[in-house]
Amino acid sequence: MFVLHFSPDTASTIVRLVLQELGIPHECRLIDRAAGALDSPAYRAIQPMGLIPALETPDGPMFETAAILLYLVDRYPGLAPPVGGPLRAEWLSWFVFTNNALHSTVMQMFYPERVAGADCAAAVLEAAKARMLKHLALIEAKAATNPAWLSSASPSCTGYYIAMLMRWLAQSPPDAETHIAPDSYPALHAVLTSLQTRPAALAVAQAEGLGPTIFTNPAF
Repeated sequence: MFVLHFSPDTASTIVRLVLQELGIPHECRLIDRAAGALDSPAYRAIQPMGLIPALETPDGPMFETAAILLYLVDRYPGLAPPVGGPLRAEWLSWFVFTNNALHSTVMQMFYPERVAGADCAAAVLEAAKARMLKHLALIEAKAATNPAWLSSASPSCTGYYIAMLMRWLAQSPPDAETHIAPDSYPALHAVLTSLQTRPAALAVAQAEGLGPTIFTNPAF
């Protein structure tokens, strides 16, 4: 049995979406962050850094979003090109780009003080926002070619990952420096629109209270 330790609308949501979409039996255990659960010995035993997410698997506990997602799509086919397939190399490059470039830059935008302290937060945010716009332009161009692993015609692990990151950017008020509107990227917007209507996305949205248009029009 898979056990996902989660907190709503965090990186654990990406893992939950993939578990739900693949139909993998799993249990979701809410992390009591206010009570200090992230620092508890029990949680640190499965997530040494006390971060989110953590997933207990038949092969032992896992942490790091990209590692968990890669493990799941390799073990349960359907959301990524198979190992040895002709699209695997391209997909793997863009999947790692999504994690290393997009996800990391999103975190720098929302927590710039973690990078270089409070005094440099404004400069970090400005630089991160500029990088994010360049990253999204690259992803948009790739999505416009309609690859099987990032298409509005079918769900994918990478599509869900990018959708959650764009959700966070869209959640910021329109006048905030961290705000980026999904409809600024037509090809990606089509992927997000398709994904948010899927039964898996609707189920996770309801369970976590994220609203019916979780990717294209999240509540502020």
